[in-house]
Amino acid sequence: MLYSYLLTEKLFTLESQPTPPTKEKRFAYALYLQMLALMVKVAREVQVRGAGAPLADNRFIRALAADEKVRSVLTRSKSEPMPLLYPALVEKLAGLIKESVLFKEYRKEKDEDSTADIKVWRAIVGNFISKDEDVTAAYGTLENYSPRGVERMGELLEATFANFSSSQSLVDDALKALSFSMDKARELYFRLLLIPVELSRLQARTLDHARHKFLVTDEDLNPNMRFVENQFVEKLAADGAFAKEVEDRNLNLLSNHELLMNSLLREVTGSQIYKDYMAAPSTDFAADCNFWRQTLKNVIFPSAELQEELEDQSVFWNDDLDIIGTFVLKTIRRFEEGEQEPILPQFKDNEDARFGSELFSNVVKNKEEYRELIDLVINHDNWETDRLAFMDVVIALTAVAELLSFPKIPVNVTINEYVELAKSYSTSKSGFFIHGILAGIINRLREDGRLQKE
Repeated sequence: MLYSYLLTEKLFTLESQPTPPTKEKRFAYALYLQMLALMVKVAREVQVRGAGAPLADNRFIRALAADEKVRSVLTRSKSEPMPLLYPALVEKLAGLIKESVLFKEYRKEKDEDSTADIKVWRAIVGNFISKDEDVTAAYGTLENYSPRGVERMGELLEATFANFSSSQSLVDDALKALSFSMDKARELYFRLLLIPVELSRLQARTLDHARHKFLVTDEDLNPNMRFVENQFVEKLAADGAFAKEVEDRNLNLLSNHELLMNSLLREVTGSQIYKDYMAAPSTDFAADCNFWRQTLKNVIFPSAELQEELEDQSVFWNDDLDIIGTFVLKTIRRFEEGEQEPILPQFKDNEDARFGSELFSNVVKNKEEYRELIDLVINHDNWETDRLAFMDVVIALTAVAELLSFPKIPVNVTINEYVELAKSYSTSKSGFFIHGILAGIINRLREDGRLQKE
């Protein structure tokens, strides 16, 4: 999901110098850049005890502060007069904003409303900066001043706000897609758990049909019912949490995927695992659980037909099959061990539920900083930064975000997870590369005091 987003994201950029460069347009563009620089300076000046500078941590302001044109204006303002950026004016505006209801509401909303970052700056410009007498007086000090030029500057600002909103809407869409994929993974968990139940029902139906054939055999009349009467399947089917999810999600594999279920039943009953199970002198609950654990792991999950069906049903499921499959096997173990609530919850706790979206957002928010870290530790004799596999870059960015943003996750766990991801999703050398990059980044972060956990 993150790979797709970073590959296709619409980058936020400032407006270009209008052409042809008439005096009026040059004035408008110079004022536009100074206004953006003023916003950065004001944001940094609005300090809150114990909370730093909330407006400077705003995504829009961070994007402006990272732009070379804005940075150039801020640098030049230190050595040449720019009335619009005078400290007294910046301090005055910061004081007005800090005491405003607008700022107080922003601090309450910014973690709940993804559009708050741009909305607050539209409002600050409209209600404070553009209406301030000292600001409008400073306009007249610029070369080629004209009222129409001021209007043009406003149009450039509005275009910048719109550009930023457009770029950020992709983040929101990506987070919604991430949430959807998590729900689809949960659905896959119950679909896979339902397979033993539905195959048992299908086999019971098959045996019943055999009893009613015109010419029946002793085996038809007295079939081995061990598979159909498997104690694990009976207990799973009777579990309230499982039954509710199956009903709520309207899962019915026999009705909706009849060909697949018949094919899987043939694969199961033709397997050596099935033959050994049916031929055993006796079984108990543990043996019944073990039969389905082995059958799912060795017969059903590797089935080409199952994988083809999953790919047709959801673009997420083939990648999810391995990890969700392990959850299903763990669930069987929980039934065997007599857990009171054997069905696994979707998330361990609230922190676990937020993990995916927070990790995604942290990468998007800090990707420039994280990329600088990666570039700093690369051995340029062996690796060229502009020729790195993009998937390697995404994996490294995400690993750095986890290192810095989730203090409860041990460093070694992060390294191992992302090395394995690199082996699975990138090139043959990627595991080695990611391990080396993370080792260098961890050392640098420890030296800088930014990484304290073990």
